[in-house]
Amino acid sequence: MEIILAIVVASAVIFFGALISMGNERQRKAIDVLREQVVLWAVKDLQIKREKLARDVKVEHPLGWFKNVLSKACSIEGDFQVVEVFESPAVMVCAYSESGKNIFLTPLSPDAIRRLALEKHNRITKFADGNPLSTLPRNVAVKEVSVLNGGFLFDLELPLAWKGLTGRDVPHMDRLWVYELP
Repeated sequence: MEIILAIVVASAVIFFGALISMGNERQRKAIDVLREQVVLWAVKDLQIKREKLARDVKVEHPLGWFKNVLSKACSIEGDFQVVEVFESPAVMVCAYSESGKNIFLTPLSPDAIRRLALEKHNRITKFADGNPLSTLPRNVAVKEVSVLNGGFLFDLELPLAWKGLTGRDVPHMDRLWVYELP
């Protein structure tokens, strides 16, 4: 009798556990769908607001714009100047006057730079082109700047600011990668 009672209680616990688990899974799926709808609504709302502002996008002072974005997104303070610009792959080498720290600004992600390094097997060709991205150390700090941390119109202002400083267009530039040398 006690064994039958123990089996009934154990099976009831397992049955109710399974019911609770199924209910939790349904609730998780519903919350995921709701979260997805909220994200879609927020993106559409931003697109509507940006359409009104996109017509009037200008970058009067590109160096000041970069300084503002880098201080906001990467917590890099101080005055900096552009030391050198490379075209292929696109990179700006900048130096901060107070700390003497060098940073590289580029639209290439760390994965894209690794792929470029693998394509150039010969070490002589790496040093021949002079592009600093081909000789980046492994312990370099990397930060990504996008619309999320760079500003509401970052992806629209970035190509204008880049062209203002370098004189060159970079197509499809919506993110900026900041490589801080140690």
